[in-house]
Amino acid sequence: MNEIIKLLQSHRSVRKFTDQGIEQSVLEELVKCGQSAATSSFIQACTVIQVDDPSAREQLVTLAGNQPYIATAARFIVFCADMKRHQLACDMHQADMLSGYTEQFITATIDCALFAQNVLTAGESLGIEGVYIGGIRNQIQAVTDLLGLPDLVYPVFGMCLGYPAQNPEVKPRLPLSVVLKKDSYSDEQDEAIIREYDELVREYYRTRTGGNKDTAWSEQISDMLMKEARPHMLEYLKSRGYLIR
Repeated sequence: MNEIIKLLQSHRSVRKFTDQGIEQSVLEELVKCGQSAATSSFIQACTVIQVDDPSAREQLVTLAGNQPYIATAARFIVFCADMKRHQLACDMHQADMLSGYTEQFITATIDCALFAQNVLTAGESLGIEGVYIGGIRNQIQAVTDLLGLPDLVYPVFGMCLGYPAQNPEVKPRLPLSVVLKKDSYSDEQDEAIIREYDELVREYYRTRTGGNKDTAWSEQISDMLMKEARPHMLEYLKSRGYLIR
């Protein structure tokens, strides 16, 4: 197994950081790595907002559901799906942009995800670790206002980056036989395999929390999916110029 595979398979979320800063030049190199990710039809539809202002960071702590590491991480960045520059490209050539298509939303959002994973992996190769912050979508309009985002731009998620002050274990993933299908989709054995996986996850949580958390993966997922999942997102995205057709 080579070092890149080892790095990718050792990913974990880190939420406690040392006081060591991340130089601007290093952050810019990480963002360049993000730019090197695959991009659908060369659209390059991701913009990164670097949030340095302490007051803005504290506001984001609250807006994201009281996640204090947003304020304490060496760097906090927000990945935005951005089709505004594409409007500019059309204007530069006196072309009418047909915006609002669901496909445009999908490709721009995927671009952000690919971009961000490159950023985090590049950071991990330098000893920098972090955690994704999807909680910025809890009050996404307030985040949009705080960051001054124009139409056709929306914040997909944030990311804390810093040098780790904790050493969490790697969280066990689903067995490969559940994830990797051959030729067609078959889930005949999935329930039995997931039941076995549930016990592995349960033991992981027991160990990590000293017995304070005793939850299986399927239990966690079923609890989550019985609740509304940010129902404000559809109208918000339509107001941004996405998902109109």
